[in-house]
Amino acid sequence: MSLCLIVGTCLLYTSDAADELETGCEPMFDRRNIRRIYLNITGKAKDFLLSDKSREFFVFLFFFFIAGGFWLLQTLNNDYEAEFSIPVRLRGVPNNTMITSEPVSELHIKVKDKGTVLLNYMLGKSFYPVSLDFSDYKAVDNHVRIYASQFEKKVLSQLNVSTRLLSMKPDTLEYIYATGMSKLVPVRLSGTVGAGRQYYLSDTIFKPDSVLAYAPEGVLDTITAAYTQPVKQENVSDTLRQQVSLLARRGVKFVPASIEMILPVDIYTEKTVEVPLHGVNFPADKVLRAFPSKVQVTFQVGLSRFREITADDFHINVSYEELLRLGSDKYTVKLRNIPDGVKQVRFNPEQVDFLIEQISPSL
Repeated sequence: MSLCLIVGTCLLYTSDAADELETGCEPMFDRRNIRRIYLNITGKAKDFLLSDKSREFFVFLFFFFIAGGFWLLQTLNNDYEAEFSIPVRLRGVPNNTMITSEPVSELHIKVKDKGTVLLNYMLGKSFYPVSLDFSDYKAVDNHVRIYASQFEKKVLSQLNVSTRLLSMKPDTLEYIYATGMSKLVPVRLSGTVGAGRQYYLSDTIFKPDSVLAYAPEGVLDTITAAYTQPVKQENVSDTLRQQVSLLARRGVKFVPASIEMILPVDIYTEKTVEVPLHGVNFPADKVLRAFPSKVQVTFQVGLSRFREITADDFHINVSYEELLRLGSDKYTVKLRNIPDGVKQVRFNPEQVDFLIEQISPSL
């Protein structure tokens, strides 16, 4: 077998036989070298398989597997305990009946039997669902309880005769239903959503914004809204869209059970408008004179509403009675109401001079 090494730009060639030395060498992975290596490996493998050592090795493997098989059969012949899950299905529910509290979806059983039987349960046999027919069970105030003695036979019928049923969890299946009773309730956000710096939450949108609530009459009367699962978001800087499940209530079912929540986020910008002062409740022969007659109102508003908010949305109303109580000729400017989506309002100037002017009645 020959070996060719490439060191820098120099080729070194070694050989098991002196007559294979040559000046320079062929690349290690050319076709002739690959064929030579392949023949060498297959030859050694063939020699090993035909040797006495290989026969001894295969005899050892044969008896090893035979012994392992006997050990496994002996082990599986012992008794063991194991747990399995069996699906539960409620069937035959009338069209005018809404299941508001579903029974559990699985029964967890604990059984005891020989290992071979348990291995069959694990690998070869799948359990059929335990079917509960709606019409077979009587309800008390629309609440159905099915005890283990009523469905145990459906479990035992799927087990081997030799298998012992040790336990079932839960041992009672129950569900609540409502018959033809529902009402539309609004969706409400549960939790907190905080916008990032210079951003704000401009709205909270649910699609749909109302859902149908199904429940027994006594419970249905207490439901005023369907709340989302708690939502917690901080430093939100872009509109948030996500599917949110509604908060489950015992004995109540909401349709649909989840809604799309949209939280539009807007960035604040600053705007300034000029707003006049208006006197209200003044006698017919008196009028307000303010200096200046208009003030600059500067505020923060979302970029999407920048053009929408104008000076007409602000009202600085000064009542006659308020000026009489001041005992001064300076009035501190204040707004009677602030438009939605507006914050950080300030005035320039913050105070104005005023006088109450007596006017002659018109002839």
